[in-house]
Amino acid sequence: MATVSLETLLPEIKMVRHARARNLRLRVEPTGIRLTVPAFCSKRQIQQFLNQSEQWLIDTWSKQQQQLNQTTTFPDELRLFRHSQPFKIIQQQQRHIFKFDWEQQLLLIRNEQPEGALQAAVLAYAKQFLPEYLAQVSQDVGLPFQQCSIRKPKTRWGSCSSKHDIMLNAALVLMPEHNVRAVCVHELAHTKHFDHSAAFWNEVAKHDENYLEHRRQLKQMQLPSWYYKKI
Repeated sequence: MATVSLETLLPEIKMVRHARARNLRLRVEPTGIRLTVPAFCSKRQIQQFLNQSEQWLIDTWSKQQQQLNQTTTFPDELRLFRHSQPFKIIQQQQRHIFKFDWEQQLLLIRNEQPEGALQAAVLAYAKQFLPEYLAQVSQDVGLPFQQCSIRKPKTRWGSCSSKHDIMLNAALVLMPEHNVRAVCVHELAHTKHFDHSAAFWNEVAKHDENYLEHRRQLKQMQLPSWYYKKI
């Protein structure tokens, strides 16, 4: 993974060449900037693209850093996908890093490094509920897959392998159900079209009429600052 420097106001940009990429693509997150580069792109094309994107990068990075650096209180409750009521968060001394009390709608977390405990709770919740939801969507749209894994990637909401194994980002459980479904449909469509061709997007549109709006929402999605904190 290479890095490129654009401006002193910005961090080094991580550059990744991707054989399947067709266009240069920038992704800005509070923890860094990533540039996806098609295999055929030259250094001159890359630099020209970065120069054209410079002001947008500076504005977007500055805005995200301001949001991240704002004093934020640790959340009192956590709203999770497919659960109608938020969980009240209680910090306390306890043996387990976290524990869900489903009847009382409580999330009990160890008061040492509470951000890490909250991240662990989200990951566990995602591993329990996302695979079964993906299976439900798969059955509804008639697009089967092989296995589902839940991870915490920094740059993708999901992926699909050539063997039709699907990975979903654990952070999806922090989002509304329609966004989760949109990601599931997108990855399931890759089991039929392993690219981003017109045929692929037609398949997506068959099962998600508002996929363009959902894509826009996902690109603008800002995860809470505690989710980014390194433990």
